[in-house]
Parts: sequence; structure tokens; C-alpha cells
Amino acid sequence: MKKILIIGAGRSASSLISYLLEHSQTHDWQITVADMTLELAQKRIKGYDQAKAISFNALDESERLPHLEAADFVVSMLPAHFHIHVAKDCLKLGKSLATASYVSPELKELDEEVKAKGLIFLNEIGLDPGIDHMSAMQMINKIRDKGAEIKAFYSYAGGLVAPESDNNPWHYKFTWNPRNVVLAGQGVAKYLYEDRYRHVPYHQLFSTSDLVYIPSMGWYDAYPNRTSLKYKDSYGLDDIPTIMRGTLRHKGFCKAWDLLVQLGLTDDSYKMEYADDLTYRQWLRSHLPHNLERDNNGNIRSQLAAFFFLNAADEALDKLQWLGLFSDKKIPLDNASPAEILQHVLEQKWNLEPEDKDMIIMQHEVEYILNGKKKRHISTLVNYGENSDKTAMARLVGLPLAIGVKHILLGNIKSTGVVIPIEANIYEPVMKELAEYGVGFEEVDIELESFNQYFDQTL
Repeated sequence: MKKILIIGAGRSASSLISYLLEHSQTHDWQITVADMTLELAQKRIKGYDQAKAISFNALDESERLPHLEAADFVVSMLPAHFHIHVAKDCLKLGKSLATASYVSPELKELDEEVKAKGLIFLNEIGLDPGIDHMSAMQMINKIRDKGAEIKAFYSYAGGLVAPESDNNPWHYKFTWNPRNVVLAGQGVAKYLYEDRYRHVPYHQLFSTSDLVYIPSMGWYDAYPNRTSLKYKDSYGLDDIPTIMRGTLRHKGFCKAWDLLVQLGLTDDSYKMEYADDLTYRQWLRSHLPHNLERDNNGNIRSQLAAFFFLNAADEALDKLQWLGLFSDKKIPLDNASPAEILQHVLEQKWNLEPEDKDMIIMQHEVEYILNGKKKRHISTLVNYGENSDKTAMARLVGLPLAIGVKHILLGNIKSTGVVIPIEANIYEPVMKELAEYGVGFEEVDIELESFNQYFDQTL
């Protein structure tokens, strides 16, 4: 009997746990689900005899080690920056590990030691990162096998709200960690475009977003991720002139979000010890030059329009007003950062209602030349959740991770070291099984006179 320890039973772990429980009897697995909240862990394993729920402090080594030692395989669904603690223990104890998170530099440093022990630490096998890597590698290798010269690679993904549940002017609701959404993009986005490096600092990120066409769905905002360049080598695209990965939002989102960024409302670097003395209108006004108040008769909308050189009727200002930022309601937080205050506002307004459905969109685009002809291959995934508990986000994070764990335990994945799913022995069986669960990509290959032709036709 193989013993699997899953640390973390939050929403993103729900599909992972369900899948492994469903396969536990067939493969004689004992599943242990651990969470700080015992009731949540118990809820996840309800109805399965070969499973148990426990609670311990995963950040306390003395509490953590005995449970890791008792396991044959460990899955960490902790926040990404905590994985390293679990990983070092797994290395010491000789246990393999899987996570859905990006490989940190600290984790990557363990690679040779992990290989030396014949272990696998499989990471980035969720949605994004995860399905993006696996589907991209499948597509790239198929094109490469034809003898084509790849000239550009673009990859976009977004966790959005399904059309039938889209009832707010932002066309967005939370399907993952709200704090991560508020702080998303901070740093510098780097990518390669036509053999030139491009750097987009945070204060320019949302004002320079692009538009991306999703077949059958329409046009979406897209802003570049920080991680584009690291996959140039990983994907075997060493000589490619253009590579960019980006995040999708509904059209108009980035313009309005940029106003919040420029005002400093996503800043998490300082605390406002007087926050609970302010109304939201006063808080917003406090981030504007004082002379605007004098010149615009105290009208906050007019002040914002003047500050950003917008028409007072601009839809971006409608979005801020809808959030309640123009209201005289008192801020209920004390000693909070602007980002924390904004997060509190958004959690009231962007929360998924019980029957709301979310939507995942992912699209890869490859420009290539084959037999002297220019072509564009477009691969698109659109997947919907069932409700606020059974979300597409949780499903597409958990399923690939669970399938990967199964194939490691069955001996079908033989890689060792700190790896991501860019090898065929990992991505082929996972992508094949995902398709059986209805997680598949629509493919279209277009011959072009120029690489811009496809987009010219869709405008």
C-alpha cells in the first residue's frame, strides 16, 4: 500500500483530492489529507474508507516531520513560498514530491541532490503553470517535427467569470487568491519581440496592455507576465525572435485597473494608521494632488478625470464608482496598506455567488515558416466551472497534478530531479487523460501572406 500525504485542503486542492480518492481503491493507496482546519480536511475525504484527515502546523518542523516520514509520496498545496521547507524535509527523508507552483531558485538548487537520491520533485503541473507548459510543448514539437522554422510563440491564460455569471462592469470575479490578484504584475515583465528585449515596469504594465483575439469569444485585454524569458530555453526555443506569455482579462479591465495602480491603491509597502478615520471617497482623494480639489469643486469624479485626462463619462471611472470608491462609507480597517484596503473592497464586490460559474481561457499562438509559406497555429482552451465550489480554476489546477502523481506512483514517469512537465513522458499521458475529462484544445492552422493577416481579418 502506497501512502500519499496531501498538505493543504483549500479550494484549489478539491479536484486533486477527489481524483486521488477515486483511484485509491484501485491502486491500493492510503490518502491522508492535512490542513490547519481539520473540518475542511474531513469534508474533503467524506465517504472514503482509505482516507484520513489530520491537522498540523505545516510550518512547524517538529509537527511536520513525523507526517512526512510516514508517507511514501507528498503533495504540497501550501502557498508557494512554503514549499521549500517541505522539499528539504522530503529530500532528507527520501520522499518524492509534487506541487502546482513555480520552481523557486531555492528549490532548483536541490536538483542534483534530488537526482542523486533517485527522487522526483515535480512542479508547475497545475493550470498556469502546468497545462500551459504541456499543451505548448505538444504543439511546438508537432510543428517542429514537420521541419518548420518557428518565428514566434505567444501564450495567454486567464481565470475569468463565465458569461452567464458576468453581472458586473469589471467582468471579473475572484477564482483564486484575492491578495495575489491585487498584487499581480508587480516587478518587471520581460519578453522578446522581433529579436529585441522588452521591459515593462509595473507602473506601465496595464497602460500598455494589448488586445488578443480568442476564436468564438472575441477580443480580450492581455498584459505580459514576468516569466516569459525563462521558458525560452525550457521550451527549446533558443533562437526564436519573439516569445511572450501573458494574462487575459476582459476588454476594458486593464484601463480601469491602471487607474488604481497609478493612484497607488495596489501599494502594499506601507500602512495607513489612520485608515479607519477615512471614508472611501476621502481615501481616494488623499491619493490625488490637493490643487485638483480646489479646481474641480470637490467632485471626486471630475478630479479623477482631470488627473488622468479622461472624459468624466469614461467607463473606467464607472468601474471605480461601482466599487464604492466614491462613497462616504467609512473604511472598516485600521493600520492597513492601500493594497489591503483595496482587497477588502474587491472581496465584497468580486465574490463568486454560490451558483456562479467561472471560466478558464488559454491560448497558444505559434508563427512558423514551412516550405516557404508563413503560417499561424492557434490552440485554444475554454473551460467552465459548475459553481463557486466546483470551479474550473480548481479543476484545472488539481486534475493535472493528480494525474501526474498517479503516473509517478505507477512508474510511468521515470524522470528524476527538480522538474517541470516539459518532457514527453510526463505531458503525453497527462494531456491524454485530461482530454478524457473534457479538457482539450481547439486547433486551427492558417496559411498567411503575412503574420499580421489573421488579426487584420478579425478586426
